[in-house]
Amino acid sequence: MHENRFHKRSLFLLAYIVFALLPIYWMINMSFKTNEEILSSFSFFPAHFTWANYGLIFTDPSWYSGYINSMIYVAINTVISVAVALPAAYAFSRYRFLGDKHVFFWLLTNRMTPPAVFLLPFFQLYTTVGLMDTHIAVALAHLLFNVPLAVWILEGFMGGIPREIDETAYIDGYGFPRFFLTIFLPLIKAGVGVAAFFCFMFSWVELLLARTLTSVNAKPIVATMTRTVSASGMDWATLAAAGVLTIVPGAIVIWFVRHYIAKGFAMGRV
Repeated sequence: MHENRFHKRSLFLLAYIVFALLPIYWMINMSFKTNEEILSSFSFFPAHFTWANYGLIFTDPSWYSGYINSMIYVAINTVISVAVALPAAYAFSRYRFLGDKHVFFWLLTNRMTPPAVFLLPFFQLYTTVGLMDTHIAVALAHLLFNVPLAVWILEGFMGGIPREIDETAYIDGYGFPRFFLTIFLPLIKAGVGVAAFFCFMFSWVELLLARTLTSVNAKPIVATMTRTVSASGMDWATLAAAGVLTIVPGAIVIWFVRHYIAKGFAMGRV
Protein backbone atom coordinates (compact mmCIF):
# COMPACT_ATOMS: atom_id res chain seq x y z
CA MET A 1 0.00 0.00 0.00
CA HIS A 2 2.79 2.36 0.95
CA GLU A 3 4.76 1.50 -2.20
CA ASN A 4 1.68 2.11 -4.36
CA ARG A 5 1.16 5.53 -2.76
CA PHE A 6 4.83 6.37 -3.31
CA HIS A 7 4.54 5.26 -6.94
CA LYS A 8 1.53 7.53 -7.54
CA ARG A 9 3.33 10.43 -5.90
CA SER A 10 6.35 9.89 -8.15
CA LEU A 11 4.17 9.81 -11.25
CA PHE A 12 2.45 13.02 -10.21
CA LEU A 13 5.81 14.71 -9.58
CA LEU A 14 7.12 13.52 -12.95
CA ALA A 15 4.01 14.81 -14.71
CA TYR A 16 4.36 18.16 -13.01
CA ILE A 17 8.04 18.46 -13.98
CA VAL A 18 7.21 17.68 -17.61
CA PHE A 19 4.37 20.21 -17.55
CA ALA A 20 6.62 22.89 -16.03
CA LEU A 21 9.60 22.29 -18.32
CA LEU A 22 7.68 21.86 -21.58
CA PRO A 23 7.34 25.61 -22.32
CA ILE A 24 11.05 26.10 -21.67
CA TYR A 25 11.98 23.20 -23.92
CA TRP A 26 9.65 24.47 -26.63
CA MET A 27 11.25 27.91 -26.50
CA ILE A 28 14.72 26.35 -26.79
CA ASN A 29 13.45 24.22 -29.67
CA MET A 30 12.09 27.29 -31.49
CA SER A 31 15.32 29.23 -30.95
CA PHE A 32 17.20 26.79 -33.21
CA LYS A 33 14.64 27.00 -36.03
CA THR A 34 13.92 29.52 -38.75
CA ASN A 35 10.70 31.52 -38.84
CA GLU A 36 9.62 29.60 -41.92
CA GLU A 37 9.96 26.25 -40.14
CA ILE A 38 8.18 27.53 -37.02
CA LEU A 39 5.19 28.72 -39.03
CA SER A 40 5.01 25.83 -41.48
CA SER A 41 5.46 22.72 -39.33
CA PHE A 42 5.02 21.28 -35.84
CA SER A 43 8.05 19.32 -34.65
CA PHE A 44 9.78 18.49 -31.38
CA PHE A 45 13.22 18.92 -32.95
CA PRO A 46 14.57 21.44 -35.48
CA ALA A 47 14.61 20.04 -39.01
CA HIS A 48 17.28 22.54 -40.04
CA PHE A 49 19.34 23.36 -36.95
CA THR A 50 20.68 26.93 -36.93
CA TRP A 51 22.61 29.26 -34.62
CA ALA A 52 21.63 32.31 -36.68
CA ASN A 53 19.12 33.57 -34.12
CA TYR A 54 21.72 33.66 -31.36
CA GLY A 55 24.25 35.12 -33.76
CA LEU A 56 21.87 37.98 -34.50
CA ILE A 57 21.43 38.76 -30.81
CA PHE A 58 25.17 38.77 -30.09
CA THR A 59 26.03 40.91 -33.12
CA ASP A 60 23.12 43.35 -33.27
CA PRO A 61 23.60 46.27 -30.79
CA SER A 62 19.85 46.75 -30.49
CA TRP A 63 19.69 43.26 -28.95
CA TYR A 64 22.82 42.74 -26.87
CA SER A 65 22.73 46.30 -25.50
CA GLY A 66 19.36 45.40 -23.95
CA TYR A 67 21.00 42.65 -21.91
CA ILE A 68 23.82 44.96 -20.84
CA ASN A 69 21.38 47.69 -19.82
CA SER A 70 19.27 45.23 -17.84
CA MET A 71 22.29 43.81 -16.01
CA ILE A 72 23.52 47.30 -15.12
CA TYR A 73 20.34 48.59 -13.52
CA VAL A 74 19.54 45.22 -11.92
CA ALA A 75 22.99 45.12 -10.30
CA ILE A 76 22.66 48.72 -9.08
CA ASN A 77 19.21 48.05 -7.68
CA THR A 78 20.19 44.81 -5.93
CA VAL A 79 23.24 46.37 -4.24
CA ILE A 80 21.35 49.46 -3.08
CA SER A 81 18.29 47.47 -1.96
CA VAL A 82 20.31 45.11 0.25
CA ALA A 83 22.53 47.92 1.58
CA VAL A 84 19.49 50.00 2.59
CA ALA A 85 17.50 47.04 3.92
CA LEU A 86 20.25 45.71 6.22
CA PRO A 87 20.23 48.56 8.80
CA ALA A 88 16.45 48.95 8.50
CA ALA A 89 15.88 45.24 9.14
CA TYR A 90 18.29 45.35 12.09
CA ALA A 91 16.34 48.24 13.62
CA PHE A 92 13.01 46.42 13.24
CA SER A 93 14.54 43.23 14.64
CA ARG A 94 16.36 44.63 17.67
CA TYR A 95 14.51 47.79 18.73
CA ARG A 96 10.98 48.74 19.68
CA PHE A 97 9.91 52.29 18.84
CA LEU A 98 6.70 54.25 18.39
CA GLY A 99 4.83 53.02 15.33
CA ASP A 100 7.34 50.30 14.45
CA LYS A 101 4.68 47.76 13.46
CA HIS A 102 2.78 50.38 11.46
CA VAL A 103 5.91 51.41 9.57
CA PHE A 104 6.76 47.77 8.87
CA PHE A 105 3.24 47.17 7.54
CA TRP A 106 3.44 50.32 5.41
CA LEU A 107 6.64 49.05 3.84
CA LEU A 108 4.93 45.79 2.87
CA THR A 109 1.93 47.62 1.38
CA ASN A 110 4.34 49.36 -1.01
CA ARG A 111 5.51 45.94 -2.15
CA MET A 112 1.93 44.83 -2.75
CA THR A 113 1.05 47.89 -4.86
CA PRO A 114 1.04 47.39 -8.66
CA PRO A 115 3.92 49.22 -10.42
CA ALA A 116 1.38 51.00 -12.67
CA VAL A 117 0.22 53.05 -9.67
CA PHE A 118 3.64 54.75 -9.43
CA LEU A 119 4.25 55.04 -13.16
CA LEU A 120 2.97 58.60 -13.65
CA PRO A 121 4.73 60.10 -10.57
CA PHE A 122 8.03 58.52 -11.57
CA PHE A 123 7.66 59.63 -15.17
CA GLN A 124 6.96 63.26 -14.24
CA LEU A 125 9.64 63.37 -11.54
CA TYR A 126 12.37 61.87 -13.73
CA THR A 127 11.44 64.11 -16.65
CA THR A 128 11.78 67.14 -14.39
CA VAL A 129 15.19 66.21 -12.92
CA GLY A 130 16.61 64.79 -16.15
CA LEU A 131 16.86 61.13 -15.14
CA MET A 132 14.74 59.71 -17.96
CA ASP A 133 16.40 56.99 -20.05
CA THR A 134 19.14 56.28 -17.49
CA HIS A 135 20.06 53.11 -15.64
CA ILE A 136 19.80 54.78 -12.25
CA ALA A 137 16.22 55.83 -13.02
CA VAL A 138 15.00 52.25 -13.29
CA ALA A 139 17.17 51.11 -10.38
CA LEU A 140 15.72 53.80 -8.09
CA ALA A 141 12.16 53.08 -9.21
CA HIS A 142 12.55 49.40 -8.38
CA LEU A 143 13.79 50.29 -4.89
CA LEU A 144 10.21 51.12 -3.96
CA PHE A 145 9.32 47.45 -4.36
CA ASN A 146 12.56 45.65 -3.51
CA VAL A 147 13.54 47.43 -0.29
CA PRO A 148 10.35 46.40 1.57
CA LEU A 149 10.79 42.81 0.40
CA ALA A 150 14.46 42.77 1.44
CA VAL A 151 13.63 44.30 4.85
CA TRP A 152 10.94 41.68 5.44
CA ILE A 153 13.24 38.78 4.51
CA LEU A 154 16.26 40.06 6.45
CA GLU A 155 14.21 40.91 9.54
CA GLY A 156 13.11 37.28 9.69
CA PHE A 157 16.68 36.00 9.54
CA MET A 158 17.91 38.57 12.07
CA GLY A 159 15.10 37.65 14.44
CA GLY A 160 16.58 34.14 14.61
CA ILE A 161 19.94 35.47 15.90
CA PRO A 162 20.02 35.66 19.75
CA ARG A 163 20.33 39.16 21.21
CA GLU A 164 23.02 37.86 23.55
CA ILE A 165 25.46 37.91 20.63
CA ASP A 166 25.02 41.68 20.29
CA GLU A 167 25.42 42.26 24.01
CA THR A 168 28.52 40.05 24.25
CA ALA A 169 30.16 41.87 21.35
CA TYR A 170 29.51 45.28 22.92
CA ILE A 171 30.92 44.06 26.26
CA ASP A 172 34.06 42.90 24.43
CA GLY A 173 34.54 46.41 23.10
CA TYR A 174 33.14 46.06 19.55
CA GLY A 175 31.66 49.18 18.01
CA PHE A 176 28.49 48.75 16.01
CA PRO A 177 30.06 48.96 12.50
CA ARG A 178 32.77 46.43 13.40
CA PHE A 179 30.29 44.13 15.14
CA PHE A 180 27.79 44.29 12.28
CA LEU A 181 30.33 43.64 9.52
CA THR A 182 32.56 41.05 11.19
CA ILE A 183 30.18 39.14 13.48
CA PHE A 184 26.52 39.76 12.67
CA LEU A 185 26.63 39.89 8.86
CA PRO A 186 28.31 36.46 8.46
CA LEU A 187 25.55 34.97 10.64
CA ILE A 188 22.82 36.18 8.27
CA LYS A 189 24.62 35.62 4.96
CA ALA A 190 21.86 33.18 3.98
CA GLY A 191 19.31 35.96 4.44
CA VAL A 192 21.42 38.36 2.40
CA GLY A 193 21.61 35.79 -0.39
CA VAL A 194 17.85 35.22 -0.37
CA ALA A 195 17.08 38.95 -0.29
CA ALA A 196 19.53 39.66 -3.12
CA PHE A 197 18.01 36.85 -5.19
CA PHE A 198 14.45 38.14 -4.92
CA CYS A 199 15.54 41.72 -5.58
CA PHE A 200 17.41 40.54 -8.66
CA MET A 201 14.48 38.53 -9.98
CA PHE A 202 11.90 41.31 -9.57
CA SER A 203 14.13 43.90 -11.20
CA TRP A 204 15.11 41.50 -13.99
CA VAL A 205 11.57 40.58 -15.07
CA GLU A 206 9.74 43.85 -14.33
CA LEU A 207 8.51 45.35 -17.59
CA LEU A 208 6.19 48.33 -17.12
CA LEU A 209 8.51 50.74 -15.29
CA ALA A 210 11.61 49.60 -17.16
CA ARG A 211 9.98 50.13 -20.55
CA THR A 212 8.33 53.46 -19.73
CA LEU A 213 11.29 55.11 -18.00
CA THR A 214 13.73 54.25 -20.80
CA SER A 215 13.80 54.75 -24.54
CA VAL A 216 17.23 54.29 -26.15
CA ASN A 217 20.30 54.55 -23.92
CA ALA A 218 19.03 52.34 -21.08
CA LYS A 219 16.35 50.27 -22.82
CA PRO A 220 16.26 46.81 -21.18
CA ILE A 221 15.95 43.47 -22.92
CA VAL A 222 12.34 43.01 -21.78
CA ALA A 223 11.43 46.18 -23.70
CA THR A 224 13.39 45.05 -26.75
CA MET A 225 11.57 41.72 -26.79
CA THR A 226 8.18 43.45 -27.00
CA ARG A 227 9.22 45.28 -30.19
CA THR A 228 9.97 42.40 -32.53
CA VAL A 229 7.05 42.99 -34.87
CA SER A 230 8.00 44.19 -38.35
CA ALA A 231 6.29 44.55 -41.70
CA SER A 232 6.94 40.87 -42.35
CA GLY A 233 5.34 39.78 -39.08
CA MET A 234 6.57 38.51 -35.72
CA ASP A 235 10.19 37.36 -35.55
CA TRP A 236 9.42 34.21 -33.57
CA ALA A 237 12.84 32.59 -33.88
CA THR A 238 14.84 35.58 -32.65
CA LEU A 239 12.33 36.20 -29.89
CA ALA A 240 12.70 32.59 -28.73
CA ALA A 241 16.49 32.88 -28.68
CA ALA A 242 16.22 36.12 -26.71
CA GLY A 243 13.90 34.38 -24.26
CA VAL A 244 16.38 31.57 -23.71
CA LEU A 245 19.17 34.06 -23.03
CA THR A 246 16.89 35.95 -20.65
CA ILE A 247 16.48 32.82 -18.52
CA VAL A 248 20.24 32.26 -18.24
CA PRO A 249 21.11 35.05 -15.72
CA GLY A 250 18.28 34.00 -13.41
CA ALA A 251 19.33 30.36 -13.63
CA ILE A 252 22.93 31.30 -12.75
CA VAL A 253 21.80 33.34 -9.74
CA ILE A 254 19.54 30.50 -8.56
CA TRP A 255 22.47 28.07 -8.81
CA PHE A 256 24.67 30.19 -6.53
CA VAL A 257 22.00 30.96 -3.90
CA ARG A 258 20.10 27.65 -4.01
CA HIS A 259 21.29 26.63 -0.53
CA TYR A 260 20.34 30.01 0.92
CA ILE A 261 16.88 29.81 -0.67
CA ALA A 262 16.37 26.35 0.83
CA LYS A 263 17.33 27.73 4.25
CA GLY A 264 14.89 30.59 3.75
CA PHE A 265 12.06 28.15 3.09
CA ALA A 266 13.09 26.15 6.15
CA MET A 267 12.90 29.28 8.31
CA GLY A 268 9.48 30.14 6.89
CA ARG A 269 10.57 33.55 5.60
CA VAL A 270 10.38 32.83 1.86
